[in-house]
Amino acid sequence: MNNIVLVHGGFVDGSGWESVYQILKEDGYNVSIVQNPTISFEDDVAVTRRILAAQDGPAILVGHSYGGAVITEAGNDPKVVGLVYITAFAPDKGESVATLIKDPPPGVPVPPILPPQDGYLFLDRAKFPASFAADVDAEKAAFMADSQVPWGVEALSGKISEPAWRTKPSWYLIVTDDKMIPPDAQRFMSRRAGSTVAEVKGSHAIYVSQPKAVAALVEQAAKSVKTAAA
Repeated sequence: MNNIVLVHGGFVDGSGWESVYQILKEDGYNVSIVQNPTISFEDDVAVTRRILAAQDGPAILVGHSYGGAVITEAGNDPKVVGLVYITAFAPDKGESVATLIKDPPPGVPVPPILPPQDGYLFLDRAKFPASFAADVDAEKAAFMADSQVPWGVEALSGKISEPAWRTKPSWYLIVTDDKMIPPDAQRFMSRRAGSTVAEVKGSHAIYVSQPKAVAALVEQAAKSVKTAAA
């Protein structure tokens, strides 16, 4: 079980996985990175499935943030043997990212999402570092803010037909200082999915700021699946 497929979330692209990729490659894994257009949910699932089709055997599917919704649907692919959620959405059947963020509890930080422009969303650039990447190097956080990928409103409303976590093992990295997805929401989703949970202190961009913690959970999942199959 050597194949790892990494799926990014909204407002960013797959290049943020670079440090996680390097760690996994050094440890002997075959790593692929999905470049989601983040225009529609259906397209992102299709793009992920194309990467899965190119794998030479079973794969662990890893999703960050909105990427968690993508892997929840795409994870039904027969090549997927485990799911890893990195402070990610893990919707149930009929749910979407839009439904999960619809009514935030009082007092939790609300992401600084600007009003849609031509059907696309951006985060307020000035508030991006504090909300998305608080523990990332200041220059890199500023670059992430200035290089945002437009996130299609349509992608947020894509509903899950059947959640892969109901039939496949999952792992979840809860990030306790996340200002984009509240930790309590992460705990709820990971508990509902029956995930094996790890918890770290950090920002929503944990895959950039603490790649070792992210890679460690991915490798734990890969080894666990391999042991179960032996």
